[in-house]
Amino acid sequence: MSSYQERYTASVMNTFGPPALVLTRGEGAHVWDADGNEYVDLLGGIAVNALGHGHPALVEAVTTQLQTLGHVSNFFTSEPQVELAERLLELVGVGAGGGKVFFTNSGTEANEAAFKMTRRTGRTHVVAAETSFHGRTMGALALTSKEAYRAPFEPLPGDVTFVPYGDADALAAAVTDQTAAILLEPLQGEAGVNVAPEGYLAAARAIADQHGALLWLDEVQSGMGRTGQWFAFQGNSVVEEGAQRPSRNQVRPDIVTVAKGLGGGFPIGACIGIGAAGDLLQPGNHGTTFGGNPVACAAALAVIRTIEEENLLEHVTVLGQKIRDGLAADPRVTEVRGEGLLIGLDLVSESSADVLLAARRAGFIVNNATPKRIRLAPPLILSEDDANAFLAAWPGILDEAGV
Repeated sequence: MSSYQERYTASVMNTFGPPALVLTRGEGAHVWDADGNEYVDLLGGIAVNALGHGHPALVEAVTTQLQTLGHVSNFFTSEPQVELAERLLELVGVGAGGGKVFFTNSGTEANEAAFKMTRRTGRTHVVAAETSFHGRTMGALALTSKEAYRAPFEPLPGDVTFVPYGDADALAAAVTDQTAAILLEPLQGEAGVNVAPEGYLAAARAIADQHGALLWLDEVQSGMGRTGQWFAFQGNSVVEEGAQRPSRNQVRPDIVTVAKGLGGGFPIGACIGIGAAGDLLQPGNHGTTFGGNPVACAAALAVIRTIEEENLLEHVTVLGQKIRDGLAADPRVTEVRGEGLLIGLDLVSESSADVLLAARRAGFIVNNATPKRIRLAPPLILSEDDANAFLAAWPGILDEAGV
């Protein structure tokens, strides 16, 4: 254990366990540890570092804004805040005037804001999915199904029903005229990347409409180009014989929550209310000190511009398909799931922890989401060379892990 790891153990609360590495530097999709070892970062800060590490556009935007105007309270606004709200409304497909945005510092805070929005309907019941993850704050935790996360902090805010993810019949049976909202992830990230079955989100929209409920989509991990579209609910692209076609699950939600990749590593989240949902929160209902500060908003605007200028949505679609195909070619992988560069795979045995270590020794950072599942969420700027290097090393990684 390095001196920094020892100092971490002595001074940082033990909420994450001991750190695996002390990382000291990053460039593009590569990082280096304190011992000088280099890794291809296939986790991207858990889908956060959309532009990788040290991208010039992000560095310039943050530096320039901090030198110009770093923070103002929400008694005031700033140009980057207004511009980012307008851009997000454009990206979700409604345009300025088609909704409203509340800015936060993280995904769990975005979900807290959305949770409060659902209460403003006059109803309290929320239907969410099993194997979901929506955050660690008390409200978001109440909407997260994992018992190990919930049990130490109960009682949590109540009136939440969990149904199996992807089961439209179970969803229909759970939603009533007293339901405020249906909450779903288009792709469940923490569970090891579960993809919504074809037609599932459309069914959720229809069920919500039938009962006058809101459809709330958590795109904290799947948003901001991660799946090859700005948001996964817009219908992810599929590559077939060299051409792209829109896939399933195009739907119009009432609430979208986003964070992670939005700031490319700078903390920012957003709760987007579409149509009438944008007016549910009124003065005094909610607030934040740092949410929507000029520096964070400038970072997010730089991320959006760079994704557009570097044509990263197409890059993510094509490269993601290549990686999924390459991983699936090994018989020790029983299933590969995902869209774009949010990828999950199942192993034939509960060897994911060994695979993680073997991958790290080979110079690649991956995540073991469950004992049998590996998750990849690399930077959107991941190069084809780095993807090829990983695919070439993959059989040897599995060999070393004893899969």
